[in-house]
Amino acid sequence: MSRPIEKTVLQAVSVIGFFLCVAVALWGWQTGVLTSQERLEALVSSLGAAGALLFTVFQAVQVVVPVLPGGLGCLVGVILFGPVWGFVYNYVGICLGSLMAFAVARNCGKPLLSLLFSEKTIQKYSHWAEERNRFARLFALAIFLPVAPDDFLCYLAGTTDMTWRRYTAIILLGKPFAIALYSLGLTAVWQMIVR
Repeated sequence: MSRPIEKTVLQAVSVIGFFLCVAVALWGWQTGVLTSQERLEALVSSLGAAGALLFTVFQAVQVVVPVLPGGLGCLVGVILFGPVWGFVYNYVGICLGSLMAFAVARNCGKPLLSLLFSEKTIQKYSHWAEERNRFARLFALAIFLPVAPDDFLCYLAGTTDMTWRRYTAIILLGKPFAIALYSLGLTAVWQMIVR
């Protein structure tokens, strides 16, 4: 496949995924699943362990092929599974996805970045990778604080000489704070909207 076709296919997958998420959200709103705590709990309990597994896989894939902003996935996890288990499923899924993004970038290299991300994002953060001594610290700070495009930075890290061990440690230790902050903040906003 040529690069323009690859980029078009990846963009199409993201757009289709986004519209599927919107359709599911509209269905949930219409059927009352998203407006009734009882209906939501009934749906989640009817799925059993499969619901938690599907959500965790969705969160992992969502990092590799971004469909929705990651913060929205964190909100969904807390709404569906409560604050504790929602956090756990968000954490496991996002960490697995972050490791997959690193692996994909490690195997495909820098050309992959221009297929998945805008030139503006690449130019804004790619100079971090050139600062070999500082990249790991900048990356760790960005992962810890929910202010930077984590998905892109995970791919960017995969194009550097960062070791798997260091990358994994940064992801596993840095993600909990950001996920908790997203989850709590968006849950508070959601509660204000629903009430």
